[in-house]
Amino acid sequence: MPAVSPSRPGNRLLAALSAADFGLLQPHLQPVSLKLRLDLERPDRRIDDVYFPQVGIASVVALQSKGTRVEVGLIGSEGMSGTSIVLGNDRSPHETYIQVAGEGQRISAPKLREAMKASDSLRSLFLRYVQVFMVQTAHTAIANARSKLDARLARWLLMAHDRVRDKTLPLTHEFLSLMLGVRRAGVTEALHSLQSQNLIHAGRGEIVVRDRKGIERAAGEAYGKPEAEFRRLIG
Repeated sequence: MPAVSPSRPGNRLLAALSAADFGLLQPHLQPVSLKLRLDLERPDRRIDDVYFPQVGIASVVALQSKGTRVEVGLIGSEGMSGTSIVLGNDRSPHETYIQVAGEGQRISAPKLREAMKASDSLRSLFLRYVQVFMVQTAHTAIANARSKLDARLARWLLMAHDRVRDKTLPLTHEFLSLMLGVRRAGVTEALHSLQSQNLIHAGRGEIVVRDRKGIERAAGEAYGKPEAEFRRLIG
């Protein structure tokens, strides 16, 4: 197992680095408050900084013409923004912004590139995370195409619960509508379905997880594969 400094931030990806690799990043990491709606990446704009959340959730949102916006992925304490930088590019057509406020660490894109050039093992770990995120987006597509709405909602709630680490999830109808790619009426119907089974309690601007195992059963095969891939590739 990699040596982990007790002063490391609570980001699982950073924690998986060896002491030597973390040492390449540490002088350039800056603590940052991840405020609600903070833009981490803008569509087709140069990425100047890469973020490693400790607490909170960032949404990766795909855009089409006429303002169509659908969330394709989540980033929390397990990961990082800036996967385009890891892949050798400097921008993405997607937007990434904070949906659940928190805190994290930030590094400039040039410093991250320097560290990846200096260490094959550091670059390899970040590339493995890119694979994990690609699996997550693929399973989002599968869920949207094949799963019923309440199963899709259960999947997103589990993903949010994994990252918030609290039974109370600060999720609004607007956020859930974006997550599911449906109108708010559809969100309300799906919430009522899970609440009627006593799996959650839906309040104003928040959802309380009452039965995690029950939500996992409701999600079925829609949840679990990306999480298993993270454990396999990152630990």
